[in-house]
Amino acid sequence: MFYQLYEMNHAMMAPWRTAADAMRLAFSNPMNPISHTYFGRAAAAGLEVFERATRRYGKPEFGLPETIIDEQPVPVHERIVWREPFCNLIHFERALPKGRAPDPKVLIVAPMSGHYATLLRGTVETLLPYSDIYITDWIDARMVPLTEGTFDLDDYIDYVIQMLHFLGPDTHVIGVCQPAVPVLAAVSLMEAAEDPLSPSSMTLMGGPIDTRINPTGVNQLAEERSIEWFRDNVIMPVPWPQPGFMRMVYPGFLQLSGFMSMNLDRHLVAHKEFFAHLVKNDGDAADKHRDFYDEYLAVMDLTAEFYLQTVQVVFMQHALPKGEMVHRGKPVDPSAIRSVALLTVEGENDDISGVGQTKAAQTICTNIPDNMRQHYMQPDVGHYGVFNGSRFRREIAPRIVAFQREHSRRARPVKQVIKGGKSA
Repeated sequence: MFYQLYEMNHAMMAPWRTAADAMRLAFSNPMNPISHTYFGRAAAAGLEVFERATRRYGKPEFGLPETIIDEQPVPVHERIVWREPFCNLIHFERALPKGRAPDPKVLIVAPMSGHYATLLRGTVETLLPYSDIYITDWIDARMVPLTEGTFDLDDYIDYVIQMLHFLGPDTHVIGVCQPAVPVLAAVSLMEAAEDPLSPSSMTLMGGPIDTRINPTGVNQLAEERSIEWFRDNVIMPVPWPQPGFMRMVYPGFLQLSGFMSMNLDRHLVAHKEFFAHLVKNDGDAADKHRDFYDEYLAVMDLTAEFYLQTVQVVFMQHALPKGEMVHRGKPVDPSAIRSVALLTVEGENDDISGVGQTKAAQTICTNIPDNMRQHYMQPDVGHYGVFNGSRFRREIAPRIVAFQREHSRRARPVKQVIKGGKSA
């Protein structure tokens, strides 16, 4: 009943939240003399903090109407080009300047770990000037009716293969965080089947390929508990009146609670500073806080079967690095990969996927030629810095672009100087 209680609490808070928002508008209205006093600003700030702390955050938008290509702004249009019950494939269509050769096709497989694909907005925005971007837009499980069936890790792998088939030859795939395992599994299966539509390159970023290496708090929790404990304590039915009523899920708010508890002091300080910025009328700093938490606090549910299978196969059994992973009765053998170039990227301070966990892909993909593989470890960044932020834009993204173009089946030269970091 925990999920039902959560929903009930949210519904009970709705009138208070509405009243708080109305009072905030009254206290911040410039026509109100109190709004020009410290008391008025403090009251408005406190009411906004309360309203934001008790609201439900909806799915954010990518909000990328244009990009810069050849030093010229060009419009970008989002279009859903492939649909399945649990995922849409979004294409960021760019109006390329006349005479410009097509850029590499890139499939970004976003994490299905509680947040929406918009968590990779910065990744998409950075790569858009150089790549023809497609991204997986996973559907909130509580919005999918029971009649659409189940969705597990095997289905996830099937989706990746289907999308690569849809995009056709000379596609590059990027798996960010959680998708590193299913992406590597999908490519392994395609290569074992001598699939002509195998991607040209595969980039794995901050992913749990082998969580026995430098285990983090997330990894240790999975080691300390049984799969029955997870089934009994974190799996719940979707409450009425959601479209997915009675579907068994791992609720997004539980995942969010776990992430926030890992850095609770940091979040408390951030909200205290947000209050102070509002009182001081520091609009820029307050807007940065709003933008970050509008994204961070927007969460989605995962199907129970996908969550439990992932926990068991990836974090408990370590099936992929042990050579024991199976997909629909067929072994998943990374040594079958021979013609797909491999780039692995890690962050020095990653507290979700420890250093070495992603690099493990280089070890188990034994038959990729040395000139088709590369590992890069970015100093001074945590998990999110692997795919977002200034260091990603300055040092990681250029390497991804250069690697993809070098290993494209219609290779093009890349004129770019990259400084800093450590390559291996």
